[in-house]
Amino acid sequence: MTTVLFAIAALLTLFAAVMVVSSRRIVHAALWLVVALGGVAGCFGALRAEFVALVQILVYVGAIVVLVLFALMLTKAPTNPLPGITSGRSPFAAVVSTGLAIVLGAGVVFAFGGERIQTVPEGSAKAIGTAVFQTWVLPFEVLSVLLLAALVGAIVLSQRPGRTTAASDQEEQD
Repeated sequence: MTTVLFAIAALLTLFAAVMVVSSRRIVHAALWLVVALGGVAGCFGALRAEFVALVQILVYVGAIVVLVLFALMLTKAPTNPLPGITSGRSPFAAVVSTGLAIVLGAGVVFAFGGERIQTVPEGSAKAIGTAVFQTWVLPFEVLSVLLLAALVGAIVLSQRPGRTTAASDQEEQD
């Protein structure tokens, strides 16, 4: 049963991830990202890692995607379909991503092909908290600094002088 639920969540995640990168509207891509991240949470839930699934929903679905949507609204990103966003590179990107998926999938199968999915033992929240804040505290902090740098970089790039949008052009005319 665990394997079936995990497979369903994984297929949902895969479908939503394809929709994220193939959507012509950036807001729709952000909303498909919610579904993809929810599917990842479903994978954790199928493995009975309820704490990690809850953190996945709270942090990624509840905070990161909301932050992305706020950034899209604050930077006046176009909400209409972007005609030039798929400019003839899609077949090349599909071939490269398919090849990468095959290589990564083969690596996972060769590394863990004979393994069975193990559920997390009881009391996993304490074990995960201990591991994150004692064993893995340095990578955890480095990741938080990296995310902060990415956020600051996105703000700086969105405030680049000389970049105008149709809405700001209209405001200047008024």
